[in-house]
Amino acid sequence: MNIRTVDLTRKFRVGSSEITAVDRVNFEVDGAKFIAIVGPSGSGKSTLLNLIGLNDYPTSGKIFIDNRDASLFSGSKRRKIRLFRIGFVFQTFNLLPTLDALENVELPMSLAGKSQKEQREKAVRLLQNVGLGDRLYHRPKELSIGEMQRVAIARALANDSEVVIADEPTGELDSKTAKEIIGLLFDINRKRKTAVIVATHDEKVVEVADTLYTVRDGKLWLEQ
Repeated sequence: MNIRTVDLTRKFRVGSSEITAVDRVNFEVDGAKFIAIVGPSGSGKSTLLNLIGLNDYPTSGKIFIDNRDASLFSGSKRRKIRLFRIGFVFQTFNLLPTLDALENVELPMSLAGKSQKEQREKAVRLLQNVGLGDRLYHRPKELSIGEMQRVAIARALANDSEVVIADEPTGELDSKTAKEIIGLLFDINRKRKTAVIVATHDEKVVEVADTLYTVRDGKLWLEQ
């Protein structure tokens, strides 16, 4: 999957002021690379990820998905791309509290119209792969923070995403658990040939990245 931006800009109105969160960004992910985007809080990292993942619309500039202009996509087309091709991992996990780990991972497959049997078998396999084979029926409140993040990663892979976008996935974790989560994302990138884009403050993510970008005041620079 190729995602490319051209002079991507996102502005917000805050009272009488206008804030430029993303400022003429040119970015590309092509192939199964591990990409890290680093920068201070408020620099525009999360806004950029939301734009790349088609969760938001730019003020100006373009996003191309496989060389097709995303501004021409219908709402249905955008939802299908998010459901089938891009997986999301959030700092706050976004797990449904009334569902257990299995059901949270099954949800994207249910939305994709997969059979209950396929959903269950694949959810079990994914949770086993992230080390939660013994926590299948636990709800989020019964899991540690690190375990919740592992459920979120399994959910991001439920429909065989070509790209996983992770926004500060280690931000709430202790150093040992953070290292484990980084290793898990790295393994997904290498073994599944899935592109991984991580916005982070964590230097350990930078160490394993193929490509490193720095963002500050909405502007993006390629470091390596």
